[in-house]
Amino acid sequence: MVYLDYAATTPLNDEVFKTYNQLLNKYFYNADSIYGKGIEVNRLMEKSRQLIANALSVNNDEIIFTSCGSEANTMAIKGIAFQYQNRGKHIITTSIEHSSVYETCQQLEKLFGFEVTYLPVDQTGHISIGDIEKNIRNDTILISVMHVNNEIGAIQPIEDIKKLLKKYPLIKFHVDMVQSLGKLPIDLQGIDCASFSAHKIYGLKGSGFLYKNKKTTLVPLINGGQQEFSLRGGTSNACTNIVLAKTLRLALENQEEKEQYVKMLHDYIIDGLDGLNDVVINTGGSASNHIINFSCIGYKPEVILHALEEKDILISTRSACSSHTSDVSRVMKQLHIDEEIAKSALRISISDLTKKEEIDKFIYCLKEILVEIKKQR
Repeated sequence: MVYLDYAATTPLNDEVFKTYNQLLNKYFYNADSIYGKGIEVNRLMEKSRQLIANALSVNNDEIIFTSCGSEANTMAIKGIAFQYQNRGKHIITTSIEHSSVYETCQQLEKLFGFEVTYLPVDQTGHISIGDIEKNIRNDTILISVMHVNNEIGAIQPIEDIKKLLKKYPLIKFHVDMVQSLGKLPIDLQGIDCASFSAHKIYGLKGSGFLYKNKKTTLVPLINGGQQEFSLRGGTSNACTNIVLAKTLRLALENQEEKEQYVKMLHDYIIDGLDGLNDVVINTGGSASNHIINFSCIGYKPEVILHALEEKDILISTRSACSSHTSDVSRVMKQLHIDEEIAKSALRISISDLTKKEEIDKFIYCLKEILVEIKKQR
């Protein structure tokens, strides 16, 4: 099997799997129980929180365990919106955010009276710092921008946004860093909230966390307990939270070396795709080496996807979180590209586990499929 959909999810690391199983058997106790076993589980969970905080150079009480990146995004955006609405009800985000951000903002508009500005992007999916500043108002309370786009790989200018917001200290800044963790350097200074997910870095599904700096207050979305600093009531998913520290440590090991290898594969894929007729590469500019979006003009992407699947090659047509929506993804519609290119878009995403011979098979099979399908049209 050639797996080229690492942006959707990653295989579970063997060491993480082994540790998790051991934890399940030994530490099933409720972390909030006040007898010895419960206290021991809580201690291990807090140790994990501390290790995660250390890895990201933040304080341990700034790490909030969640079930996933989508929950972390929702917790940050709604939590900030409801907490600071007395200052204003204007939010700025981009038109190509992950669905968990986009649909949260849509709900805040429709049900709670907030006004949201969705910044446009250029042909490669990048926003303009000038557009951000132009849209800042006296009632702007939050700017939410993803670091790496999950469909086209565009890297947004987070450091430049930080510099801009020094002039606007009352505006909170949230960053969706789900696709950048373990791939790009993470600097949380100047960011109020940042979202992360474990299953993108060879960890467990149903596991994530939110970074929230001490200066930021959130209205909790889940009430009923003191867990997670009273921001997320409910019985702690202790074993999942405990193993997250190991997941992160393993993902960050030899990060530069892994990234150099992925960069080599990325360039190799681009060269291979460039040699194919009717293929256009949509990813460009400052972009992640891990994600390549391309179009086979005139071909239905689902037909190509399933033809590749028959040859044991897995790729995707878009984000897994929006794979059942309309023909053209919301992200592709924003890129100012020809409709034929937008509606025929495909995505491959790679990791340090990807092998060069797997890329060779993918390119060879894609070329073969394009010829076969063309003959049938």
